[in-house]
Amino acid sequence: MNILLIEDEYLASEKLEAQLLRYDPTIEVVATIDSIRNAVKWFESNPAPDLAFLDIHLSDGNSFEIFQKVKVDCPIIFTTAYDEYAIKAFKVNSIDYLLKPISNEDLGTAMDKFKALRQSQPAAPALDMQQIMALLNKNSSTAEAPHYKNRFLVKSGQKIRSVSTDEIAYFYAEDKIVFLITTGGQRFITDYTLDTLQELLDPEKFSRLNRQFIAHIHSIDEIHPYLKGRLKVYVKPVTDKEIIISNERAAAFKEWLGK
Repeated sequence: MNILLIEDEYLASEKLEAQLLRYDPTIEVVATIDSIRNAVKWFESNPAPDLAFLDIHLSDGNSFEIFQKVKVDCPIIFTTAYDEYAIKAFKVNSIDYLLKPISNEDLGTAMDKFKALRQSQPAAPALDMQQIMALLNKNSSTAEAPHYKNRFLVKSGQKIRSVSTDEIAYFYAEDKIVFLITTGGQRFITDYTLDTLQELLDPEKFSRLNRQFIAHIHSIDEIHPYLKGRLKVYVKPVTDKEIIISNERAAAFKEWLGK
């Protein structure tokens, strides 16, 4: 069985591949892709896999864009850390969805479901994104707005304090630890990965800059053109870490700033 992974978090993709091989050692992961741009290129130049696992939020945007740019002729299992409203829609035509962190039990159930559908239908139906998007549009006026996290609990010495998202300047990852930096320059360790935070935070206020940083819009201090269409970003409070936005992400970042 050939499986494609579309996931922009290296550790998450490594874990998922290991879980798949535990489920079935004969599985072959044909590729691991970390962006919309690379996913489109892959589908344009490769035969469809038997199955694809697709993270909803990628480093350069929403993964729905893949289906708008290229035909995807394989069943999909979505993965996400949040966004329960979207999950209800995905159940219409996708094989399944998995909430992060993905448990072995949930993965096994999804794979069993896929195998059962495959045996009953030699050619499993491809994901019908038009139908899913139509359902989203139909329900958008009546469905509750997504609930984004407004506060985070952090440890301060022997105490626990609550930090409002309006007090947060940015999050950054280093050595597998994610730090929360406040507008006043305080630093706290969080229990969330950047991938999870990306879905918990309001995208109007926070943007994923790269694999290491998520920043509040008010923390963006300066933006400078960089090599090969990339951008160099300076934030406040100042960090000694270089923040580079990729060429693929640059346009979406500037659009976010200009909203």
